[in-house]
Amino acid sequence: MTIQFNTDRNVNGNEAVTAPFIALISEELSRFSHQITRIEVHLSDENGKKEGEKDKRCMLEARLEGLAPIVVTNLANTRDQAVEGAIEKLKSLLDKTLSRLSNY
Repeated sequence: MTIQFNTDRNVNGNEAVTAPFIALISEELSRFSHQITRIEVHLSDENGKKEGEKDKRCMLEARLEGLAPIVVTNLANTRDQAVEGAIEKLKSLLDKTLSRLSNY
């Protein structure tokens, strides 16, 4: 499972910032790793430099072998909360999607 990390110009995308997120995503989605070929992470700040509630956005796109990509988005007050919330949403959606496929 490859994890590609993308940020907008308002979010620092250096390795020191992205490495802990990549490790967290890899750990949290490890049980799906044999079905996921790639995860694309898009982290952005919706308000730019202005302050605001729920202005950090994390979009996770999971590319599954032989299936259309699965995408979730989460808005939160911090980058950590945005990523963690998106991971939980993606795990739930992957569980539902893959359990439907196994029933056929």
